[in-house]
Amino acid sequence: MPAADLGQDGWRKPWSGGNGGSCVEAKKLNDGRVALRQSTDPDGPALIYTRHEISTFIQGAKAGQADFLLG
Repeated sequence: MPAADLGQDGWRKPWSGGNGGSCVEAKKLNDGRVALRQSTDPDGPALIYTRHEISTFIQGAKAGQADFLLG
């Protein structure tokens, strides 16, 4: 889905870092789903996840299940 279709309000940068402004932005949608987009391309695509999907991802990342991406 084009991120622009979701409006400009409500986007947050929970994973912002010292990388020159290239961040993942997240927005909680009214129906409980979560949208993610690239901050450098706010009109580009947004990935939409259910509450269960994003919860499973975050819990897995906290448990170290995504650490292989860093190595």
